[in-house]
Amino acid sequence: MDRISRREFLALGAGAALAAATSCTPGSSNGPAKAPPKPSNTGVTVTKPVTITVWDQETGKVKAVWDQLNKAFEQKNPNVTVNRVNRSFGDLQSVLKLAIAGPHAPDVVEANQGWPDMGQMVKAGLLLPLDNYADAYGWFDRVPKNVSSVSTWTPDGKQFGTGSLFGFTAQGELVGVYYNKAMLQELGLSVPTTFAQFEQALAAAKQAGKVGIQYGDLDKFPGAHTWAAVQERYVPESWMTDFIFGLKYDQTRFDTPENLQAAAKLQEWVKNGYFAPDFLAVGYDDSVSYFQKGRGLFLLTGNWVIANLGADSTEFGFFALPPMQAGGVAVSTGAAGFPLSITAKSENSDVAAAYIDWMTSDEAAQMLVPTGQIPLSTTFTPTGITQGTLLEQMLATAKKLNEQNGLVPYEDWATPDFYNTLTGGVQDLMGLRVTPAEFASTIQDDYQTFQSSRTH
Repeated sequence: MDRISRREFLALGAGAALAAATSCTPGSSNGPAKAPPKPSNTGVTVTKPVTITVWDQETGKVKAVWDQLNKAFEQKNPNVTVNRVNRSFGDLQSVLKLAIAGPHAPDVVEANQGWPDMGQMVKAGLLLPLDNYADAYGWFDRVPKNVSSVSTWTPDGKQFGTGSLFGFTAQGELVGVYYNKAMLQELGLSVPTTFAQFEQALAAAKQAGKVGIQYGDLDKFPGAHTWAAVQERYVPESWMTDFIFGLKYDQTRFDTPENLQAAAKLQEWVKNGYFAPDFLAVGYDDSVSYFQKGRGLFLLTGNWVIANLGADSTEFGFFALPPMQAGGVAVSTGAAGFPLSITAKSENSDVAAAYIDWMTSDEAAQMLVPTGQIPLSTTFTPTGITQGTLLEQMLATAKKLNEQNGLVPYEDWATPDFYNTLTGGVQDLMGLRVTPAEFASTIQDDYQTFQSSRTH
């Protein structure tokens, strides 16, 4: 599965990445990198031969499309050669900081958002502020503010979600609900439009002897998505943003009445038998396979399984978990994909910016859509999508959420250790080993410790 390993390893590597960043801090004494001047002309303006080196971790079908896009960029700019270094996400995590601090740094890199990675690179002065390029190319107008904000930092790397732009992408991810159309119809139900209706569908599936939510949490990361899906029904989007970005430091708390309600609701679903049996012992890949084979009404996960279920499938559908009230704005976990950043040591930053502009163009988006990638450009409408297919429903849902500013960043970005704290806590919560209050207290302790350290 092309995109599963990416988000799974992202979270699993967070603690290790922070440890590496704090123990090996090449370039950390350089201070903030200086922004390049705004170019008088966009595109590749130099005429001499230029080679730019690009490091990325794309795999599968996306990797193949990137090869095509790189060749197209070279054809448009015959004096430019793209030296692509494609590594696994794990390799990229372990060597990227050292590589961009060394004497032969790449020009463009996929730098993961969040405290453990991009924040450390910004703090060490290893990435260029891209505001002037963004102004010249219109990047700020190309995507909603909440998309670009997840790649913004103050130059000292101390504040996330505000300040200068250090990476840009127009592709995104979305967590939502896949459903089995035939099973929903068999139960005499339609796609729910409120949270209460979604719960009614779960109850109907249970009564009919079917699995309400196909789920496997052996790999831990699915728990973060399942928790967020319920949590987002109870807490406002503004709270999620403040919490994840840490904009109010330790003044934002996790142990709120709303989060306690969400935790109690998740345990209620477990006690009612709405999830697949023995879900804590089932792997994620297996749960997706079971759902594909008809063993489950719903599956809560991201757009990355489109390739597994079939982009042109009419057997499955997709929707965002509905709000509490009919007609309310839907909110779902989603985020910009890995942004492209320019390293501080690049000697060809103008060419690198032109490359990023091409890789995030509408033409590039059209080529990436069949792979399940979500275009986040507000001006782009994909073509060649068959109505009624799974891909069409997923893209329509993503577009609506994007337009309504309803995408919430991944909660595990909240602190360097938050992934382990959250997913371990969700396993304990759904395993009925802790109370909602104990679950919230454990997570609050992690958040409080990190945010307090930032205020000193």
